[in-house]
Amino acid sequence: MHSELAIYLDARKFLDFDFWTIMSEPKNPQIIMEFTMKYSFLCLLALITFATTASAQEGWVDLFNGQDFDGWQQAGGEAKYSVQDGVIIGESVPNTPNSFMCTQKLYHDFILEYEYKCDSSLNSGVQFRSNVYAIDIVGPASGKKKGRKIPAGRVHGYQCEIDPNKPDRMWASGVYDEARRGWLYPGQAGGDAAAFTAQGKKTFKDGDWNKVRIQCEGDHIQTWLNGEPRADFKDSLTSHGIIALQVHGIGKNQKAIGTKVMWKNLKIKEL
Repeated sequence: MHSELAIYLDARKFLDFDFWTIMSEPKNPQIIMEFTMKYSFLCLLALITFATTASAQEGWVDLFNGQDFDGWQQAGGEAKYSVQDGVIIGESVPNTPNSFMCTQKLYHDFILEYEYKCDSSLNSGVQFRSNVYAIDIVGPASGKKKGRKIPAGRVHGYQCEIDPNKPDRMWASGVYDEARRGWLYPGQAGGDAAAFTAQGKKTFKDGDWNKVRIQCEGDHIQTWLNGEPRADFKDSLTSHGIIALQVHGIGKNQKAIGTKVMWKNLKIKEL
C-alpha cells in the first residue's frame, strides 16, 4: 500500500511525495535529501502563490458596505433605491427624471468593478468621473454645437451604459457623456458602431448578472463586459468625480413602473 502526494501542472505530474518509501527508509541519506528538496520547493511554491494572491487583492476596497447607503446620497429624480441581501436595487417610478445614487467621495484614477442585472425594458448605467453642482453651469461645446445648460442638481459626466431595453443596438459598457456631449464610444471618441453592437449581442447576458470593469488612468478610459474589452479611448474633459448608479426615467410609461436594476460586488482600486 502506498500513500502518495502528487502535484500537477497542465495535467502533467511534475512533483510527487511517496510517504511509504520515506517511512520505510528514514535513515537513507538519498531519500532524506530528495524529500528535503521537494518539501522546500513545495513551501516556496505555496509562498509565491500566497504573495501573488495578496498582491492581486492589495488596494481593493468595497465601494458599498452591503447594508445601507452610508457614504452615498441620491440626486436627480425620485426612483426608489433599497438594499436587500447585499444587493443595491433601483426601482423605476413614473414622472421623474433620471435618478442617481451617488458616492460622496470623488475618485480620480481607478479600477472599478461591479456586477449588474437589469430588467429588459429598463435603461440604466453607472456614472464615473461625474459631477453634480448646486448652481447652473454650461457644459462643453461639441463640434459645431454650443455647450448645453446643465441645471443645478443634474448629474453629468461619463456613463458606462446598461441598455437591455435596446437589444438591436446593444451598446452595453459603451461610454455615454450624460447631459453633456452624448455618445463618446462608439461615437465622437472612436469605435465602430456596427462591430460594437455585434460584440455586445454576443457578450451581454440577458436576464443574468453581467460583470463590468472600468479603468481610468489619466486621459485613458477603458471598459470591459464579462471579460471582453469594450470601450477604449482617450478624453481629458473630466479628471475626477463621483461614481453614481442610474435608474433612467420612464416618463409616463405605465408598463415600466416598478422595473428594476440591481448591482452587487462593487469594489474599487485607486491607482
